[in-house]
Amino acid sequence: MRTTTLSCSIARSTALLVGVSLFVSVTAGCAADSESKSSEPEVTGTTAAMSFDAWEKTVHREADTGYWIVNGDEVMTERSELRSFYEKYVQNGALIVHAPGGTDAKWDDTQKLNITYCVSKSSFGSRYDAVVSAMSSATNTWAGAANVKFVHESGQDGSCTASNDNVVFDVRQTSDTSYLARAFFPDDSRASRNVLISTSAFGDTGVYTLAGILRHELGHTLGFRHEHTRPESGTCFEDDQWRELTSYDSASVMHYPQCNGSNTGDLVLTSKDRQGAVALYGSP
Repeated sequence: MRTTTLSCSIARSTALLVGVSLFVSVTAGCAADSESKSSEPEVTGTTAAMSFDAWEKTVHREADTGYWIVNGDEVMTERSELRSFYEKYVQNGALIVHAPGGTDAKWDDTQKLNITYCVSKSSFGSRYDAVVSAMSSATNTWAGAANVKFVHESGQDGSCTASNDNVVFDVRQTSDTSYLARAFFPDDSRASRNVLISTSAFGDTGVYTLAGILRHELGHTLGFRHEHTRPESGTCFEDDQWRELTSYDSASVMHYPQCNGSNTGDLVLTSKDRQGAVALYGSP
């Protein structure tokens, strides 16, 4: 994010992009465009005629993990999973989806109060303290909105990798500048339960603070979808695999401004965001 607009990796140029993230270029995730809203390509159905091999070449793949990113910030860890996604949602002209068997992707009543995470000391280096502070701010915001609790297990920060099973998820730095940050959904496997923050997120991100970026990403970790996939947005449609918690909110922390969003400031929770969080997880 270099200016006041976010650009997501839902569909860039001619193809679908994958991931739960905040973006900086024209590939995957949710990033910041250095241009105006008009620089965001319109989502089209041009991928429908593409073969799997041709489509796969257009999908962003993280250099750090080898994972494929679709919908701007949703993770595919296996090529077979990517092929199934293509056959179900791309081959027939549909867009990206997060549809966990028709059931809500959410933490159960026990896990929601102990969503543990670590912050990688080795990958962030001198930026470690800034990330710890931003994560604390973002997690406290969500904990103040609903009956959830994120717990920073600082003792795990020295071995904060995707294979650390002592925490629910890891927070690491990546040099992948196709997005500012990307996250995961509650039903993802441990290997892909990461919040990756790009080095570009520490540069000029316009009105977006690191805490604001993380408030959006942590919304995904709680199971919340991009608000702009709703028909009311009129653009940036992803799929219809979601359940309504509140009426449409164009200012939502989960809504990209360039997708007809009304919030042009930092990414903050609205009253409807809080109502939706309570509907899913209960009052704080």
